[in-house]
Amino acid sequence: MKEPARILIVGGGYVGMYTALRLQRKLRRGEAHVIVIDPEPYMTYQPFLPEAAAGSISPRHVVVPLRRTLPKCQVVIGEATSVDHAKRTATISTLATREDGTGAIEVHYDELILAPGSISRTLPVPGLAEHGIGFKTVEEAIGLRNHVLEQMDIASSTRDPDVRDAALTFVFVGGGYAGVEALAELEDMARYAARYYHNVRPDDLKFVLVEASGRILPEVGEEMGRYALRELRGRNIDVRLDTRLDSCVDRIAVLSDGSRFPTRTLVWTAGVKPHPILAATDLPLDGRGRLKCTAALTVAGVEHAWAAGDAAAVPDVTAEEPGKECAPNAQHAVRQSKVLARNVLASLRGEPLKDYAHKYVGSVASLGLHKGVAQVYGKKLKGYPAWFMHRAYHLSRIPTFNRKARVLAEWTLTGLFKREIVSLGSLENPRAEFELAADTGRHPEAS
Repeated sequence: MKEPARILIVGGGYVGMYTALRLQRKLRRGEAHVIVIDPEPYMTYQPFLPEAAAGSISPRHVVVPLRRTLPKCQVVIGEATSVDHAKRTATISTLATREDGTGAIEVHYDELILAPGSISRTLPVPGLAEHGIGFKTVEEAIGLRNHVLEQMDIASSTRDPDVRDAALTFVFVGGGYAGVEALAELEDMARYAARYYHNVRPDDLKFVLVEASGRILPEVGEEMGRYALRELRGRNIDVRLDTRLDSCVDRIAVLSDGSRFPTRTLVWTAGVKPHPILAATDLPLDGRGRLKCTAALTVAGVEHAWAAGDAAAVPDVTAEEPGKECAPNAQHAVRQSKVLARNVLASLRGEPLKDYAHKYVGSVASLGLHKGVAQVYGKKLKGYPAWFMHRAYHLSRIPTFNRKARVLAEWTLTGLFKREIVSLGSLENPRAEFELAADTGRHPEAS
């Protein structure tokens, strides 16, 4: 009897999880064994991170549990540190291997799907490593929400005007999706929260967006980008185009135009770069460190290796100009995963492969509650219709009916009741109270 093929999927994000989900539905009994490796036990639906930061969605509804969603796959919580495709092996580090001292284990496979996604791209800006806050994970989103509310608490209680001004100044670097949506949602939430502080007015809050290019939200087109710019500036948000962050030493954001902003909040969303695991493989990479791929989502010149999403340089066969590649975004990643799963199955069964072809239909972006911009199939929308389309589109894309129902129910309840503005920053250090009690020998609340 033929042994089941071993399919190793590195990464449980958009591509990894959606591909595994489709494989477990389409594989015949005994045809293959699917192993999914990811450092986290869940997939983060990143388009919902801004709403999670603003309190419109609970953090648990932004993530999709891998074990529950992929019951027919073997889910390993760990990190692939290297891949030797010539030997069909991947070296994996897990909590168990670090705990028992073995360090790592080798996993053998027949088919490899590399979909580790990307990581934040930082620059050697003085002070950035010490004071910058990222916005790529659910932990960062909720941590940023707590941080913003804590800064408002500080501003409300301090008598030092310099501390107050720094606490109420929020600097965001990067005018793409992540930066604009995060800023817009948090600004909306913070100005709403100001009504509950006796000495903090909405106009006291200063939000600054720094973008190195001459426009924001290039994905929604030039006209809608200009509208988004007018919308943000109309909300008294200071948008600096053609400007870079030169330094943030001592919590002072110094910009290339000479401006200086003392701030306790600096959010970095200025791009992403390929995951380090790609450089630790024997597979071909392009000049930007991504895997060279064919339109069929195979790694170029290599058998039994596949890739898609942020990690892959996939040619766009629908583009008019030669050499253009698919944009590394969720729209392509979700659709690529469908073709990827289909082609892996076809390869196992000796059937012909299919090229990935998807003509970009447009983009949607949220600018806070009931505000947005969109350009879809050539149609331009703004305000409430664009915001509604943004929500409807992403609700349709989040996997499983269970998750869709939860998100829809929460949106409905959020529309009926007031926003929650409580900070739960103490959750980030849950042992602090116990450690204090153990150190002093008494309960922290004891007099």
